[in-house]
Amino acid sequence: MIDLRRPMPVHYRYAEADGVKVFYREAGDPAAPTILLLHGFPTSSFMYRNLIPLLADRYHVVAPDLPGFGLTEVPEHAAYAYTFDRLATTMDAFTRALGFGHYAMQVFDYGAPVGWRLAAAHPERITAIVTQNGNAYEEGLSEGWNPIQKYWQDASDANREVVREFLSLEAIKWQYTHGVPDPSLVAPDSYALDFAQVSRPGNQDIQLDLFLDYRNNVARYPEFQAYFRSHQPPMLAVWGQHDPFFLPQGAEAFKRDLPDAEVHFYDTGHFALESHGLEIGLQIRYFLDRVVALEQA
Repeated sequence: MIDLRRPMPVHYRYAEADGVKVFYREAGDPAAPTILLLHGFPTSSFMYRNLIPLLADRYHVVAPDLPGFGLTEVPEHAAYAYTFDRLATTMDAFTRALGFGHYAMQVFDYGAPVGWRLAAAHPERITAIVTQNGNAYEEGLSEGWNPIQKYWQDASDANREVVREFLSLEAIKWQYTHGVPDPSLVAPDSYALDFAQVSRPGNQDIQLDLFLDYRNNVARYPEFQAYFRSHQPPMLAVWGQHDPFFLPQGAEAFKRDLPDAEVHFYDTGHFALESHGLEIGLQIRYFLDRVVALEQA
């Protein structure tokens, strides 16, 4: 039973990892099983603000900001390549800096290819995976990716400028509200904060570089799928079924490599936690209580 009248306090901290000052949110007993929450584009650990209290009474919950997002700081003099390989290297260093031995992961959007790299490189560390609209299969990619895929094929200035439209306030708000039956459930400060952060000097070019590098995530899908088949991590997929970027077929595809994967769909869009946070949070908790307790036994 969760007692939300007396929630666990959330701490706001920094850790040095891979030459980066990583901002993170932390709650719960560090001696409890750890769950690492990895956010996506264009947001930050702020997206987990309501989920953390639903888990922290029983788990050690840690939600970092990826480099290029939120409050994580990359020194200006650092030769930091904004690729998903490098983001994963930084997050691996972050988990080691905090002394994680084993941990479960929740991944969303960009957090998924970062998490898949961590898991494939160190499968012995992963106790369970929760994916909320975090894709690993080509059939999960919708037509919404067409302008970005064109950019992958021809990284011209013209195609880069077309993709820049994804960074506008209107486009970011649309990511939050599309497919949500009641958009009034979506906190406007979420997309306002995201827009403010991606609009910082130099950040739009970081985001455009990551859009281009996403093609390497798709190229590595077979490798990530091989990890699923070989190691059979406990998997829960909680999916906003009206996501304009990651289709329900991508969620169902996990069952091909993980026959025991649990897949649940919700009547909402990409940022499913905004409108269905309590429902999804309780499903995640129920899943972790079963599989992580089994892993720890």
